Amino acid sequence: MSETPVTPKLRERARKLWIDAGSPEGREDEYLERAKELAGMESSPGAGLEPNPLADGVVTPAERGSPVEEASLQDNLGEFPGLQTDQGGGTHAPRRGE
Repeated sequence: MSETPVTPKLRERARKLWIDAGSPEGREDEYLERAKELAGMESSPGAGLEPNPLADGVVTPAERGSPVEEASLQDNLGEFPGLQTDQGGGTHAPRRGE
């Protein structure tokens, strides 16, 4: 991996970024690194990016005419019948006459 050389143009860009950010004291080097990163991105715009699987000739099921299944939600059936209830869902003391 080649490092972006520090040129007067790059330093000027870093200074502009630094000024636009309010000239935070002691952080000039950080803006030089940002300017280097921006220059690197501009020189090779696709570097480090993986191709989009949905682009360039990939046909979706809807485009093929295949029906797209609707998402269905499972009903919340709560507790299973016949099992003890939890957290106050039932009576915990015997009733009179039982």
